[in-house]
Amino acid sequence: MRGRIIILFLVLLIAVSLSAQDFGFGFGFDDEETSGGGAGGGGLSVSVGGEISASMVGFFDDFSEGADSIRLGDIFAGSLYFTASSSIAEGVINLNLQPTYFIPLAGGLLIDNLSPPPSYVSSRFSLDLPSSPISIDEAYLRAYLGGFDITAGLRKLTWGKADSFGPLDVINPLDSTQIYTEMADSSSLMGVKIARPLVHISFRFGQFSKIEGVFVPNFEPYSIATEGRWMPAQMKDLPEMLALASTYGITVPESIPYPDTTTIDYAQAGLRFTTTIGPVDLGLQYYYGRLPQPSVKVNLNYTTPPFPPSSVDVSYLYNPYHQIGLDYAQVLFGFNVRAEFAANITKDLKGDDGSIYNPSLAWSFGFDRNLFLGINLNLQINESIRLMHDQLGSTDMTTVMMKNNFDIEGGSRLTSTRLTATLSRKFLRDELEFRTAVVWGIEDKDCLIMPALVWTKDDLRFAFAGGVFAGSKEGQLGQYRDNNFLKISLTYTF
Repeated sequence: MRGRIIILFLVLLIAVSLSAQDFGFGFGFDDEETSGGGAGGGGLSVSVGGEISASMVGFFDDFSEGADSIRLGDIFAGSLYFTASSSIAEGVINLNLQPTYFIPLAGGLLIDNLSPPPSYVSSRFSLDLPSSPISIDEAYLRAYLGGFDITAGLRKLTWGKADSFGPLDVINPLDSTQIYTEMADSSSLMGVKIARPLVHISFRFGQFSKIEGVFVPNFEPYSIATEGRWMPAQMKDLPEMLALASTYGITVPESIPYPDTTTIDYAQAGLRFTTTIGPVDLGLQYYYGRLPQPSVKVNLNYTTPPFPPSSVDVSYLYNPYHQIGLDYAQVLFGFNVRAEFAANITKDLKGDDGSIYNPSLAWSFGFDRNLFLGINLNLQINESIRLMHDQLGSTDMTTVMMKNNFDIEGGSRLTSTRLTATLSRKFLRDELEFRTAVVWGIEDKDCLIMPALVWTKDDLRFAFAGGVFAGSKEGQLGQYRDNNFLKISLTYTF
C-alpha cells in the first residue's frame, strides 16, 4: 500500500512540474546548505534526476565452491531525485528503487511482495524479499526565513571535515553490511548512511560564519549483520559465551531483547558553529546522543553464592553520551589539510561499569595532494583512545562467573588506529581513472586493499573493483578474510 501511495505522489509531482516555470533534468544534491531559496520571483521550479545502475558482486570463496554457490546480487538498482523549489522553500524526495520478486507456487500462481513470506517459501528467498520496490532515501522540506534555514524531514546530514569516518560525523548511522563493497568503487559514503527524521536550523551571519542546531526525535543504531558473511565477531562472542555458561548448568535466556528506541527518551540534539578566519576553516560542535554500537548488560543470579550462578540475564543497551568536538581545514604548502578532535563522555566516569562504554578521545588527521606524474594521494589517519582502560573487566565466561565483572570492552586494546590511503591517476583526458585504496588497522595488524578501474564518459560510468582482506583474523578487518570480492558496475546518471 505504501508503495502505491508513493507512486501516486510521484505522478502528481510530475504533473505539477509540467505547468511549472522551469523543468529540467540532471538535478544534483550538495550537502552544503544554501540560503535564499531556489527560483527567483516566487516562481516554482521542479527538477527530476536519478541514476540507473547495474552491478554484480562476487566473492572468491563462492567461486571456489562452484557455480551452484555463486550469487551475484540483484544486479539492478536505481534512484530518483525530485525537488520543487521557490524563493521561500524547497521540497526534496530521493527514492531508492530495487527489484521485487515473483515466486512461482503450486498451480501456476504468483505471489508478489510477500512480507513476511509464507512458511512454504524457502528461507533463502525470505531473507532478501523486499516489501516494496520503492523506499525513501531522503524526504525533507526546507524553508528560507531571512538569515534562517529550517529543514524538517528524513535527512542525511554531514558534520565535520574528514573525508570519511570522521569522529564528528555522528548524526546518521551507517549500514555496516554495505560499507566495504560501497568503498570499493565510490569516493562517497552517503550511500551507506541511514537517513534520520530530524529538524535542522541554520543561521548565517557575516560572510563566512554559521551556527546550526539539530534535533532527532528518536534513535537508530548502526545496521549490523546478525548472520551471514558480514556478521562481526563481536556478535558471535556473546552467544558463544552463553552456550559455555549453559554447560555449567546455568539457565541462559533463549533470546536477548533490544530496547525500544523510538520513544522521546532516545531523542538526540546538537549545536555546531563554523567560521573562516583568513585561510583557516574552523568548527566547534556539541552533540548529545547515543553510541551507535550496542552494549550488553549481564546480570548473574546466585542462589548458592559465590559460585556458580543459577541463571544469567542479558539485555542490549545503547549508551547515552556527550560529545565536544573541534575541526580544522586549511590549504597549507599545497596540502589540503583536515583535522578533527572529539571527546566522547559517557556515564561510566570511573571506567568500571561493564555495561557502559568508557569515555574516550578520538581524532583524525588527513590531507590530499597531487604528487608527481599526475598521481594524487589522499591520506587519513583515525584513532580512538579509551580512558580508564585499566578498570576494564572481562568477557571470559569463567572469569565473569567467578568475579562477576563482565565488560563489553573486556580484552580490547587501549587505542584503535586506522590509516586510509588512496592513490589515484587519471588518463585519456581524465576519462579513465585507476586508483588503489588501502585501509590498515595498525594495532590489529590487518588491512583491506581495494584496487579500482573507473571509466567515465559524460553521464555513463563503468567501474571494475575488488576488495582483499588480509592480516590477523582477530582484527576488525582481518575477520573478513573469507569475504574477498570483485565488483562490476555500470551507472547512468540523468
